Amino acid sequence: MKSQHYLTAIYCGKVAERYGMETAMDKSIVDGSLYLSVEGLAGDDYADKKNHGGLDRALTQYPAEHYIYWQEKYGANFVDRASEQIAGMGENLSSTGMIEESVFLGDRYQWGEAVIEVSQPRSPCFKLNKRWGVEKLSVDMQAISRCGWLYRVITPGKVNVEQPLELIARVDNAMSIKAVCDSYFGEPLNTEKLLALRAQTTLADSWMEKIEQRLATNTVENWNFRLFGHA
Repeated sequence: MKSQHYLTAIYCGKVAERYGMETAMDKSIVDGSLYLSVEGLAGDDYADKKNHGGLDRALTQYPAEHYIYWQEKYGANFVDRASEQIAGMGENLSSTGMIEESVFLGDRYQWGEAVIEVSQPRSPCFKLNKRWGVEKLSVDMQAISRCGWLYRVITPGKVNVEQPLELIARVDNAMSIKAVCDSYFGEPLNTEKLLALRAQTTLADSWMEKIEQRLATNTVENWNFRLFGHA
């Protein structure tokens, strides 16, 4: 089961006024070792601490391969991220060879001194639209499940981009991040799939609460503010 994946970059950022909003989305490359606590990387921050960060959302990872797709889809709206040395999706970790089909809820990775666990897909939001000047980027990202994913920190410690993520544990009934996105976003009131999601014991609490609400009420929470920034 063990496999290793090397990161292409680690990013951290501070809150600043960008794209007409306060955001720490434009995170810059960090070299050398830094400390990873249960709340995230030392020197990293979030503007909206209600919807970003926290114990289930300590780290965000986004596959570098996806930028090629977005550049082909939107052309001039997407610049060569590598030349800017900036995380275009607000990610902390950039990688190749790890995508939503191959990463599963509950996957645990040894990373340097730390152990991290996949907790949920990333929920695309309107800030991505503003950052890239693409009105429905969040909707498009959600529709094809190229959302990236988040981690909780099981064991804090020093980490470095030169140290691989080594898969050390995977739960028996784990769903891939793509399967979670396809169900949660694509078929949000499919009872069978909601029950399968509810069986994912490593899924973040905030997602589990929404699944329980959908099962109880047969209604989907309003996504408009998250996706577009308005009711």
